[in-house]
Amino acid sequence: MKETTTRIKTFLSRFFGGHDLKPDEDIFTLGFVNSMFAMQLVLFLEQEFQITIENEDLEFDNFKTINAMTNLVQRKTALLTYN
Repeated sequence: MKETTTRIKTFLSRFFGGHDLKPDEDIFTLGFVNSMFAMQLVLFLEQEFQITIENEDLEFDNFKTINAMTNLVQRKTALLTYN
């Protein structure tokens, strides 16, 4: 789980300049996210963690913090191991 969090934070830090993003900090509230970046984020998660983000996963709550994204990745990878 820590490795997932680190990989997500590393990706986000490339776009957030010098801001030290905290795991529970809302990236939408910070104003760093627009619709194009949201799509980049989804693609990053899918490619980096070899998961598929389904339409039902496309909720702000799944993407607004590093912790939320880590939890989404953990849920999706757990499904892969059971199928």
